[in-house]
Amino acid sequence: MANQPLSLQADQALTKCPPEGPPKRKEALGDGLLARGQWASKAEFLLAVAGQIIGLGNVWRFPYLCYKNGGGVFFVPYLLFLVLCGIPLFLLETSLGQYTSLGGVSAWRTICPLFGGLGYASQVIILHGCVYYIVILAWALFYLFYSFQAELPWSHCNNTWNTDSCFLFDKYNHTANMSSLPVNATSPVMEFWEREVLRLSSTLDELGPVSWKLALCLAVVWLVCYFCVWKGVKSTGKVVYLTATFPYVMLFVLLVRGATLPGATQGIIYYLKPNVTRLADPQVWMDAGTQIFFSYGICLGSLTALGSYNKYNNDCYKDSFMLCLLNSSTSFLAGFAIFSVLGFMAEEQGVDIASVAQSGPGLAFIAYPRAVAMMPVPQLWAVCFFLMIIMLGLDTQFVSLEALMTSVTDLYPHVIRRGYRRELLLLFVCVVCFLIGLVMVTPGGLYVFQIYDHFSCSGASLLLLSIFQSLAIGWVYGAERFSGNIKDMTGYSPLPVFKLCWKYLTPAMCTGTFIFSLVCWSPLSLGNGLVAPVWATTLGWILTLSSVSLLPIWAVYALVTTPGTLPQRFHLLCTPAEKSSLAFQHLSTNDSALTYSPVVPLSEKPKEQIIELLLEKKT
Repeated sequence: MANQPLSLQADQALTKCPPEGPPKRKEALGDGLLARGQWASKAEFLLAVAGQIIGLGNVWRFPYLCYKNGGGVFFVPYLLFLVLCGIPLFLLETSLGQYTSLGGVSAWRTICPLFGGLGYASQVIILHGCVYYIVILAWALFYLFYSFQAELPWSHCNNTWNTDSCFLFDKYNHTANMSSLPVNATSPVMEFWEREVLRLSSTLDELGPVSWKLALCLAVVWLVCYFCVWKGVKSTGKVVYLTATFPYVMLFVLLVRGATLPGATQGIIYYLKPNVTRLADPQVWMDAGTQIFFSYGICLGSLTALGSYNKYNNDCYKDSFMLCLLNSSTSFLAGFAIFSVLGFMAEEQGVDIASVAQSGPGLAFIAYPRAVAMMPVPQLWAVCFFLMIIMLGLDTQFVSLEALMTSVTDLYPHVIRRGYRRELLLLFVCVVCFLIGLVMVTPGGLYVFQIYDHFSCSGASLLLLSIFQSLAIGWVYGAERFSGNIKDMTGYSPLPVFKLCWKYLTPAMCTGTFIFSLVCWSPLSLGNGLVAPVWATTLGWILTLSSVSLLPIWAVYALVTTPGTLPQRFHLLCTPAEKSSLAFQHLSTNDSALTYSPVVPLSEKPKEQIIELLLEKKT
C-alpha cells in the first residue's frame, strides 16, 4: 500500500470505513464497560443547559436586585459583567467539556494538570448545593399540596396554627383599624410560613425534631431526582423536554395574568424606574457580579459535564451566545411577571410597593402567595406558581447531580461503568444528601439553610475559582491555543476579545469583585433580629474552605508525586496530558491546536483531509 498513490489510499480508507461510522464504545472496549453516552440531539443539550442555568435566581433574585439597585440603570453593571465575565467563562467551560469529552475533574486534570483542583473544588460546591438547594423544592411541594384546598390556608386566620396576633391586612382595614391591631400583629401568610411549614424556632441553638411533613416532601423530590438521572444522559436528556420548557409556559401565564391586574403598571414602573445615582454605589456592582456568577452556573463543573456529551464538531460557540441571551432575557421578563403582581398587592393593601418587594424565599413563600390569595380563583394561580418554582429548581438540581456523577464516573470508568454500579453509586449519593438535608427540615433548619446558602456556594468561592480558571486557560494552557481548539471544533475562531478576557479582563474583574466582597464582609443576618453566632460563622467558613482549599492541596500533591526536578515538575504539570481516560484518547502537546483522535468518522472526512493525514503519517 505504501507504493500506491495517496488519492488511491484515501479512496481505500473511505471504502473500508463502515457507513455508520466508528464502532460503538461498548463494542470497541470489549471488556464489559458500558457506553459513556451522548446527547441524542442538540435540543437535549440546549434544554439541559437551559434547565441548569435558568433557575430560581432568575425569578426571585434578579427582579428584586434590579428594583433595589436603580431599576433600568442596573443593566449597566449587569451587562458589563455579562460581557467581560459571564459569556467568556460560560464559553470556556462548555467548550472545555466538549473538547475533552470529560467531566469537570478529568477535563482540568487533562488540559492543565497543575490546576486539577479546580475540578475537585467545583464538585464539592455541587455536592453542597445538592444538599441544601433541594430543600427549597420541598417547601414548594408543601405549598403545592396545600394549594388544592377549597380555601387557601394562608388567606385567613382560622387555622389551628394561627395565633391571636394573626390579622388580615387589606386596604379596607389598613387605616381604619390601626388602633385595634393586636400587639405584634402578623399576617396569615407569615404564620403559615413560620408556624406550619417551618415551625420555626427562636434561635439557631434549638434545632428541634424533624418535621415529618417536610421530610416526606424532601424524600419525594429526591426520588424524582434519582429517576431523572439514574440512566445518565439517556434519562436526563428526555426529562429536560418537560422541566426546561414547562416553567416558560407558567411564566407566560403568570405574566399575562399579572399584566391584567389593577396596580400592575405601578409595579412595573418601580421595577424599571432608573436612578442614575445608584451607579456610584459599589454594592450595585457587587450585586451585578454575583448575580451573573450565580445565574450562569459558572465554576460548578456542570457546564463542562454537559458539554462533554456533545459531538466533537458541535458549534458550542453559537450555543453559548444563544444560552446566555436566553438566560438574561428570562431574568428580565420574570421581573414583569413578579412586579406586576407585587404592584397589585400593594394597591390592594393600600401600601407602598417598597413594603411588599422581597427577594429569595421571602418572595416565593410570603409575598407571592399573599398576592395570589387576593386574586379570583386563587387556587389555580397558586398551583401554577408553585409548579413553576418546582420545575425551575428540579432541573437545576438533577442536572447538577448528573454533572457530579459524570465527573466521578470519568475518574473511575473501569470501576463504575459496569453493570448497575453507577445507579447504586447515585442512590448512595442521594441517600446521604437526603439524610444531611433532614437537618434543614427541623424548626431551626431555616437558619442552617441560610448558612449553607451564604457560605458553601458563596460569591467568594465562585470568584476565586473564576480567577484561577481564567489564569489556567489564559496563561498556562494558552488563550491562543484554546481559541485554536474551539476553531478545530467549530470551524472558525472565536472573537479576539475572548482571548483578551481570558488573559486580562475576566481575572481583573473577578479579583476586584472578590476584594470588595472581603472588604464589605459583615456577619450573616438570619432574620428576626438574629445574627449568626461565631460558631455558625466558623462552620460557614469551613464549608467555603472545603472547596477552595482543594486548589492548593491538589497543586502541592501533584508537585510532590510528580518525578523530576522542581522546574521539570512545573513544566510537566503545566503541559496537557498526552493520555487520559477512554473518552479522551490522545492529546498532542505542540503549540498548535491539540488533536483529538475520534473526531469525525473517515467516511465523513473530505478526501483531501485524508490525504493530508496520510502525508503526516509518512513523514
